[in-house]
Amino acid sequence: MGKYHQQAIRITSPWDGDILNRHDGPETSEGLTIRVEGTAPADQAVSVDGRQAEHDGEAFSAEVLLTKPETTIVAECPSGSDQVTVLCDRQSYKRYRFSVDDNILFLKDLAEQAPHSIFDHWYLAFWQEMHDRFGTKVHINIYHETEGFTLPKMHDKWREEWAANADWLHLSFHALHDEPAHIYRNAPGRRLARDWEWVMDEIYRFATPAVTGDTTTVHWAESTREGVEQLYARGIRKLIALPNFDVSGEPRTCYHLDKAQAQHLRERDAWRDPETGMIFVTCDEVVNSYAPDDVVKVLDGQEESPHTCEMIELLIHEQYFREELEIYKEDIKQRVIAALEWVTERDYEPCFWCDGFLGNTRGWPCLV
Repeated sequence: MGKYHQQAIRITSPWDGDILNRHDGPETSEGLTIRVEGTAPADQAVSVDGRQAEHDGEAFSAEVLLTKPETTIVAECPSGSDQVTVLCDRQSYKRYRFSVDDNILFLKDLAEQAPHSIFDHWYLAFWQEMHDRFGTKVHINIYHETEGFTLPKMHDKWREEWAANADWLHLSFHALHDEPAHIYRNAPGRRLARDWEWVMDEIYRFATPAVTGDTTTVHWAESTREGVEQLYARGIRKLIALPNFDVSGEPRTCYHLDKAQAQHLRERDAWRDPETGMIFVTCDEVVNSYAPDDVVKVLDGQEESPHTCEMIELLIHEQYFREELEIYKEDIKQRVIAALEWVTERDYEPCFWCDGFLGNTRGWPCLV
């Protein structure tokens, strides 16, 4: 982090932009108590939010009580100061969301077949079954076009039905189209903004704004910082990231984040980028990548850390449901069910990340 070069005092934990909850310290009716840690010259006294900190050599620490959704913490010594701003997820609890990427073919089917109900289509019927069985809230990210179809061809005859199911079924922008891949990796922000508006205008037309929120996943979880800023300016406040690294150690599928930020996000459920204001939510599992038994094993691994199991983001892709495609998985529905059985047995509650404070409707009334 560039600002720390030759810096006299530095807060090392929590990070600027961290989202803290019951796993980060004791919580009472007064607030959440966290421990702030950092480094400073060994011969200088340190205060944190005006109170003297414990000092052991260059390391210092102090307890801070978080009583608001957003708190700026200031550490000072005679030769300088440092500060971080954190969010507090008050009265946090276990919750999950299921998102589906790369969607367009079921919409093409609906436009061509024009059934009485959107749930007469087998794909949405399956997700409705998952909602009825598990209470699952499903977020579908869609393309603008595919071969032989564009969203302007989508009927608006089901507007009321979409809106009536908006409590559990959402739609949002994903990309202009599926191929070529990585179209937003280095694209100017205006291109991402243009494609977002094309898709969202059609969603508003055929499904009403009721099915939309402030969360999406950009195709391949890639964008420049400018692109993220453009989405933020259009009301998006959360992006789903899959923080991984290529063979050279460079981060991928996590938008514009650098190595340190990607690694930090990978170790937490979510983190807010101080520079753009965007909250990145970590995807816990790409469900179509694992056989049903292995779906459970991956989630078991996420459960090992309290910082990666409070918010579970499950992700899958439409193509694996399509029998006419080579990548079709015969057991794709069983993979979904395995994931949903796992969260249900562990008392995770279904949510949308736009509900309350990152899906938490019991704490703060809304996210800052």
